[in-house]
Amino acid sequence: METEFAARLAADTTTFAFCWRVVRFDGVALGFTSHDRDLEIEGLVYRSAPGIAPSAIHLSAGLETDSMDVTGALSADAITEADLAAGRYDGAQVELFMTDWEMPEAGKLPLMRGQLGTVSHEDTAFSAELRGPMHVLERPVVELLSPECRAELGDPKCRVDIASRSAMAEVSEIAGPQSLRVSVVEPAPNAFGYGMVRFLSGANSGLERAILSSASDMIQLSEPPAFACAPGDAIELRQGCDKRFSTCRNRFANAANFQGEPHVPGNDLLTRYPGL
Repeated sequence: METEFAARLAADTTTFAFCWRVVRFDGVALGFTSHDRDLEIEGLVYRSAPGIAPSAIHLSAGLETDSMDVTGALSADAITEADLAAGRYDGAQVELFMTDWEMPEAGKLPLMRGQLGTVSHEDTAFSAELRGPMHVLERPVVELLSPECRAELGDPKCRVDIASRSAMAEVSEIAGPQSLRVSVVEPAPNAFGYGMVRFLSGANSGLERAILSSASDMIQLSEPPAFACAPGDAIELRQGCDKRFSTCRNRFANAANFQGEPHVPGNDLLTRYPGL
């Protein structure tokens, strides 16, 4: 396949187009192409609007980070300003490839894959940074001492069964910009505090918000939802943890998996008065 593509690229006249396959974190898959008409490839329609165009593509053979910028026009049928502002495309998985627009069924030539980084928009256009797989190597690899747990509730290091600490519910009442009354009652005081709410229907479907606190059937969000909620919207509530050792031990009976150092003295040890 690569040999065939190389021969076509070496020809005096080529019929190639760039294509992007974007998979958002809510599972929605979208296709875009630089060609002037829509293309159907492997069951997904790649739209010619909003007319996305790539910058120079930097690929490395070593451990350097691959990168690329893409720009395009906002479109009511594809990428909207409201969806960008809501964060629907933050961290989306992206695959960039070339295909022959005369024979898209012949296959594709992969160029780059990765995640969308910073997404910005201005007036009627948007731009986004595409980060290659090597971008993860830029993250810190050494864990720092901390009195609080470094794990997230339910992750492989924590090992708490988060499925049993999640609840399906509905929005019963909009009590304020960041306050929602829900159709279930928390199993313990502030059980959903520091947790997450995921909207399963309505204008916010697929989006998540952090929960600051909960009391009975009320939850307080960290920030207002991106779009207006309505009674009857389906949601998923996930319990949270304040990352303290006492909470891990007493509430979750999970002290053996606590990923912190609660008894290590802090930097203020040297400045304390005698006897304190």
